[in-house]
Amino acid sequence: MAGALILGGCRDDDDQTPDGNSCEDNLCEVIPGSGTAVDLEVPYFFAEPNLPQNNPLTEEGIALGRHLFWEKALSRNNAVSCGTCHFPEASFSDSSPFSTGLYGDQTSRNSMALVNMGWSNSFFWDGRASTLENQLFEPVRNPIEMDMTWPEASERIGNDSTYQEMFTAAFGTPCVDSIRITNAMAQFIRTMISHRSKFDRAYRYGEVQLSPSEQRGLDLFLAEGGDPEIYPGGQNGGDCFHCHGGGLIEFTDHQFHNNGLDSVFTDLGRADVTGFALDEGLFKTPTLRNIEFSAPYMHDGRFETLHEVVEHYNSGGHNSATLDPLMKFPDEGLGLSPQDVDDIVNFLKTLSDTEFIENPDFHDPH
Repeated sequence: MAGALILGGCRDDDDQTPDGNSCEDNLCEVIPGSGTAVDLEVPYFFAEPNLPQNNPLTEEGIALGRHLFWEKALSRNNAVSCGTCHFPEASFSDSSPFSTGLYGDQTSRNSMALVNMGWSNSFFWDGRASTLENQLFEPVRNPIEMDMTWPEASERIGNDSTYQEMFTAAFGTPCVDSIRITNAMAQFIRTMISHRSKFDRAYRYGEVQLSPSEQRGLDLFLAEGGDPEIYPGGQNGGDCFHCHGGGLIEFTDHQFHNNGLDSVFTDLGRADVTGFALDEGLFKTPTLRNIEFSAPYMHDGRFETLHEVVEHYNSGGHNSATLDPLMKFPDEGLGLSPQDVDDIVNFLKTLSDTEFIENPDFHDPH
C-alpha cells in the first residue's frame, strides 16, 4: 500500500485544487492503491494512456465509480446522474442538441461522447479542464445539471451504508468527499475503451474486410482536398485526416479548431478560457469513434446527420478571422461528389463499436 497523500486541502468555495478547480470539501485522506490494483487492458495498437499516479486503477475504485456515475442522488432532486446526459446508446453522449437538467433547463453545449478518455489531454469543448478528475467536479456544482454543493453531495453519499462499505474498500476508510468521488468516477470512465469497430476488426485484427464503398471512403478520408490541376498536392479528397486522423487510432488530434461553422460567433469556444481573440470560435476536435451513435453533431448539435456534417466540410465552411488554415477552401469548397460524400459516411460508420455501447460493465448497476 502506498503512503498517505492529502490532495489540496480544500474546505470552501474559495479554495482550489492544485489545477485551479474549486472542490469545496477535500477533507479525506486519499491513499493510492488502497484497493486491488488493476492493469488496464490496453489494445495492442494504442499508446499508453494518461493514468495519473495519484489515482491508480483498482477493482474497488472502478466499481465505486460506476455506481457514482449512474447515481441520481448526486443531483438535488434525485433526478439526474452523469449517465442522464451520457447514455450508452449515444456512445455515452446525449441524443439531443443540448442536455436537459434537473429543472428542465438546457445546457449550453452538446454533451461530448465518453470514448477512450484515458488518452485525452483536455476536457470539455473549450478544454477548460486539464484532467478527467477536474472535469468531473463541474456537473455536480452546475445549477442546470445537478445543482448541488460538493459538501451536500458528499454528505448524501456518505450517509448511505452501501457507499460507506464501497468507499472503505476503494480508499481505506468510509470518508466521502469530492476528491474521492471524482477519483472513483475517473477510474471507471478510463476503463471505457472502444477498439472493436469494423474498421479495427478489418485493419487491426484481420477479421473482416471493408466494403468497396467503405474502403473508398477511407481513401477519401486520408486524401488532401483540392483539384491537383489547380492546387499543388491536391488529391480531390476529403481533407479529414488532418484533425481526425490520430494515427487511425484515436481519430482526433485533441486540438482546438475553428472549422468554419460560423462567421460571427455566438459561442466564443476556446476564447472563453484563454481570453485570446485568436481562439474565438475554436472547439476541441471530438473523436470519430462511434460517431454514428453520437448525433447530433458539433458543439451546439446543429447537424442531425453525418451527411450534413460531410456536406458542411464539402462546402468549405464560413470564413472568419480565426478560420483554421486546414479549412483551405472556404470560397470554393472541396468539390466532393454525392458518391464521395456517401462513401465517406459509409467509412465513418465502420468506426461504430457495438460491443462498446452494449458492454454491461458500463451500464447502470442500480
